Amino acid sequence: MRRFMQIFFYLLYHPFAFAYDLVAAIVSFGHWTSWAAETIPFIQGTRILEIGHGPGHLQRRLLDLKVDAVAIDESAQMGMLAKRRLGHSHKLTRGLAQHLPFADNSFHTVVSTFPTDYIFHAQTLSEISRCLATEGRLVVLPVATPKNSALKRLYRATGETQSDLNEALKSKLTQPFIQAGFETETQIIEVKSSSLLIVVAKRPMRHDG
Repeated sequence: MRRFMQIFFYLLYHPFAFAYDLVAAIVSFGHWTSWAAETIPFIQGTRILEIGHGPGHLQRRLLDLKVDAVAIDESAQMGMLAKRRLGHSHKLTRGLAQHLPFADNSFHTVVSTFPTDYIFHAQTLSEISRCLATEGRLVVLPVATPKNSALKRLYRATGETQSDLNEALKSKLTQPFIQAGFETETQIIEVKSSSLLIVVAKRPMRHDG
């Protein structure tokens, strides 16, 4: 089932990207974009990088807040969708999180909503740390736990359970960020339809010399 879901999401994010918004709305009962927006209160500063921008919904909200937001995504198809939503002049880059094409100390906050496992890779976290300003922060929304019974059945079909979430928090979330030198905390945000797990990984103060 997990392998099937990996293939499904790859197809959805690439050749079938045109259907992404529809599928996301169906599986979340219309709450997908509002879930992502729950990361905004955790975003600090004015120079913001979003990793995995998808169709550009969060970028649209950040643009409305008049912050200096840029974004990167591996999918050319998602880049096209986001440009249609944001305008071709918006700062979108195609690339990998493991090799960010940005200068050191460029951003106050890096944010990523519902990323795949690449966000936990050591190379990704090293690149994020490099690009963050001193005491900058990484904000990640990796999972939403649905309260709706139908959604619970759907998530069970993908292999996700509450025990999986707890294990992910312990092994996938906490340890990779700590090992990368981040001071990490988690927040559970209760919304009408779901419980959202948000990770805030703060880059410690750098000491020169």
